[in-house]
Amino acid sequence: MEIRTVKVEIPDGSNIIIGQTHFIKTTEDLYEIMVNAVPCIKFGIAFCEASGPCLVRVEGNDNYLREIATKNAVNIAAGHSFVILIKDAFPVNVLNGVKNCPEVCSIFCATANPVQVIVAETEQGRGILGVIDGYSPKGIETEKDVQIRKQFLRKTGYKLSN
Repeated sequence: MEIRTVKVEIPDGSNIIIGQTHFIKTTEDLYEIMVNAVPCIKFGIAFCEASGPCLVRVEGNDNYLREIATKNAVNIAAGHSFVILIKDAFPVNVLNGVKNCPEVCSIFCATANPVQVIVAETEQGRGILGVIDGYSPKGIETEKDVQIRKQFLRKTGYKLSN
């Protein structure tokens, strides 16, 4: 077995969700979840089929995000994995819907941070062991950091203003 690290591409202003699923209808079901979650969301979905023709199945409403999601899925190349790239929304807006999709088994990450996917490769194929999401902590937040966090959440509309 060989263990590899695959760096994924996340376009500026976008977020990525990487997960594992189990059925060919995933791409269409995830498409419906995305368009029903946030008006005007832009996204691309790529799913690595693990049996039959073993194709990368692709959906989405933004050609560029579809292209980059496909590129990431091809580079990861792990059976039954999926990549969703989103713009004009955040993972928090769609994640419960994605997790509740009947075919979705697990979510490895939902982030805008740099991501590395750790994959194991055998003679049969590849599987995702986990992800490196962003960077290691550099310290513990101070009172000033708490204020900045709270201001950010209010500025972005996720918490009520004071």
